Amino acid sequence: MRRRSFLSIAGLGAGTALATAACGGGSDSGGGSAGGTTKVAYQQWGSGTVMKDYLGTVKTAYEKANSGKTMELVPIVASENDYYTKLQLMMRSPRTSPDVVYEDTFLINSDITAGYLQPLDTWLGKWDQWDQFQDVAKGAAKAQDGKTYGIPDGTDTRALWFNKDLLSQAGLPEAWAPKSWDDILTACREIKGKLPNVTPINVYAGKAAGEAASMQGFEMLFYGTGSTLYDPSKDKWNVGSPEFVDALQFIKTIFDEKLAPDPSVALDAQIGNRVSEEFLPKGQLAIALDGSWQSSNWLTTGGAPWEQWNDVMAQAPMPTKDGSGDGKISMSGGWTWAMTKNASNADNAWNVISTLTSFDNNLRYNINSAAVAVRKDVAADASYTGSNPTLEFFSSLVPVTQYRPQNTDYPRVSNEIQVAMEAVVTGQASPADAAKAYDEAVKGIVGEDKTATL
Repeated sequence: MRRRSFLSIAGLGAGTALATAACGGGSDSGGGSAGGTTKVAYQQWGSGTVMKDYLGTVKTAYEKANSGKTMELVPIVASENDYYTKLQLMMRSPRTSPDVVYEDTFLINSDITAGYLQPLDTWLGKWDQWDQFQDVAKGAAKAQDGKTYGIPDGTDTRALWFNKDLLSQAGLPEAWAPKSWDDILTACREIKGKLPNVTPINVYAGKAAGEAASMQGFEMLFYGTGSTLYDPSKDKWNVGSPEFVDALQFIKTIFDEKLAPDPSVALDAQIGNRVSEEFLPKGQLAIALDGSWQSSNWLTTGGAPWEQWNDVMAQAPMPTKDGSGDGKISMSGGWTWAMTKNASNADNAWNVISTLTSFDNNLRYNINSAAVAVRKDVAADASYTGSNPTLEFFSSLVPVTQYRPQNTDYPRVSNEIQVAMEAVVTGQASPADAAKAYDEAVKGIVGEDKTATL
């Protein structure tokens, strides 16, 4: 999930070649639409085909309803880290740029600053569907300039997934509900002692996991201390934070005590797929700090169908460090469909975006991806509310959820979080030293005048 500035010159060269190949190379027709063709870029990774199947269905219906118009699907086969890098490289030039892109909300501001996207307000003012989108979702797609650059297709929350059978075998209650970090560690130690062939917990950590490490891993811990990465009212980034050290210490503990996967596994780019499609379904992992979408992998439409998943797996809110505050914490993000600055036919691109986020299409995608709905009419639809037994639980976390800083510097700061985590996991730095290195890196990114101990 890292931006170009995080990569070496050599990495840029390789990424450019891959991006050019993904776009069809240096075709004289350009990267944007040729005539009535609209290129739609999205991530394809692992064995899951929810997005691929969804887009294929939309493409067929769109082309049938719009004579002479074509949706050209451009899958970018890459992990999340590489997807963002390749997508940004593609958007740089009119020759390689898609018209419509699947854009994570946390990158919107930085990609606007880089000149990759264009606002959608001209069309939104005439779109009678926009009022159906929840305000919090609209805000996630709005940039610092007050304009909207993406239409959200769903949101998410995060919590603890756990295997009821494994916890029961370890002497823990099936209705496990930890109230603090210590409760989690106690449970993990019980599991390790009673079930030596089971990994007690997975918390994403390190650069290979990308934003999953920052958001699902570190920030679920750090925001549970009551602290924050950034204060928008003061335009200050938090450095010198003892809570930052506390979050890293939790990471150190689970790896030092071998409660987490071996670093060789945890720091591999395939860790997310292995958790979803191997470790959890095969009963090799007891607890996973992960997202609301996890069960989409186990549906008949997912990459690893698992008929018994709801009988085996349960969920618990992630507790705050010591149970203070609301007692639980979650993080929310989301993805949008956005229009590139180099789209050769903006009206065609908007037509595709509005089609992708229409009621019928959004309903189908939210059901198949186990997403938390952002359209009010989808959220109230009986086929959606009855589609997944975990929906009520993950939706209930919205009142306690936190969001990543809506700031152009966040992607680079996030990269430094991953660096700090990986240094702790590999034993290259203590939590205190890794936090100090993070502080200095943040000062270098945003300027020392925009940092403070919050």
